Amino acid sequence: MLGSSDSVTGLGTPTEDIDMVVIRLARGGAKKRPFFNIVAADSRNRRDGRFIERVGFYNPVASGAEKLLAINLERLTYWQQNGAQLSSTVERLVKQNAKAAA
Repeated sequence: MLGSSDSVTGLGTPTEDIDMVVIRLARGGAKKRPFFNIVAADSRNRRDGRFIERVGFYNPVASGAEKLLAINLERLTYWQQNGAQLSSTVERLVKQNAKAAA
C-alpha cells in the first residue's frame, strides 16, 4: 500500500508519491548550435521534456561577451538538500563554476 489516504482502495494521492529528482541538462538551440538549460526534473521524464525548475544554463559555443555558464547556486543547493541528484555532466560544470569563481 503506497499511501493510506483512501482506506477503501488503498490508493494514495499523486502528491504522496516520492519521485527521484535529478538536476540535468536539457538541450535547446539550433542544429549545430547547442544550448543547454540546467533543470531540476523528475527522472522519469524525457531529457528535453517537462521539468520542475530551470536552475541555470550552459552555452558550450559561447564567444565574445556571451556567458558560458550561469548557475543559481541558491536553488541548486535547495534541490540537493531535498534529495536531488546531479548528473555527472552537471556535477562537472558546478565544480568548474566554483573553480572559476574562486
